[in-house]
Amino acid sequence: MTVNVVCPHCLKINRIPKKDSYSKANCGACKNSLLESKPVEVGVSQFGTFIANSDLPVVVDFWAPWCGPCRMMAPAFEDAANALPLKAQFLKVNTEEQPQLGSQYGIRSIPTMVLFKGGKEVDRVSGALSAEQIKQWVARYI
Repeated sequence: MTVNVVCPHCLKINRIPKKDSYSKANCGACKNSLLESKPVEVGVSQFGTFIANSDLPVVVDFWAPWCGPCRMMAPAFEDAANALPLKAQFLKVNTEEQPQLGSQYGIRSIPTMVLFKGGKEVDRVSGALSAEQIKQWVARYI
């Protein structure tokens, strides 16, 4: 069995074998590691590429630079992303720079995390969470 994974570096779609853990996985196009799971700051087109093409759950943090709870949660979101390489993909959407995405997904308060699977929204949670809480929430969809 294989899964499609969007490269966070070049946005090419990679088909890789599905495994419980990976020691190495590189993008076929740009050769960068797919194990680097740092959250990717995205705009409309990149957002669509991840949502439409990733077989992994895609976790999106809708945030804004002026939001104190958003800034407090950012390290926890990054820690959770780094703990789940090739289990989920983590994106960040700055609602100040990408208001159309915030509007499209009905973001009423920030931070709000939305989890997509199979191109569809399957869950969302509003408010700042710890890295452990984020990992537990995402684990239900892996």
